[in-house]
Amino acid sequence: MSAPAAGPDRSRPDRASYKAWRTATTRWSDDDVYGHLNNARYFDLIDTAVNVHLHDETGVDIRTLPAIGVVAEVSCRYFAEMGYPRPIEMGLAVERLGSSSVIYRVGLFQGDPEGEGALACAEGRFVHVYVDNTDPARPVVPVPDVIREAVTPLVV
Repeated sequence: MSAPAAGPDRSRPDRASYKAWRTATTRWSDDDVYGHLNNARYFDLIDTAVNVHLHDETGVDIRTLPAIGVVAEVSCRYFAEMGYPRPIEMGLAVERLGSSSVIYRVGLFQGDPEGEGALACAEGRFVHVYVDNTDPARPVVPVPDVIREAVTPLVV
């Protein structure tokens, strides 16, 4: 009998898995009744990391481009708790840069990079599909050159 086919790597990522970094602050209201970061906040951080990177690296208001990225899929794997009052470091990488889509990985880290914060507390997967911003039907279009230039250095 042959061994099963290898699936995706499900191990806990480290800081070397990411190419660009952003930092977010936590707020008292981010924690839930159990004293850790509410799961909905993770998705906000993932979205923020991607869009702040695009805004900063392109130098344009990405909402006004003729083609915009809409979220086609988002997910999060949790490894360790995070919470207030410590900052969160968000690492970005591009898993796949296609003709009309970009698949990002966003690692969320909290704590000393040489200690407890060396491994991700969570990792998000975020898929942008580009659509025509001028057509109400929103047909799928190629990733704009300005976006492609901003994310190419993140490809792993």
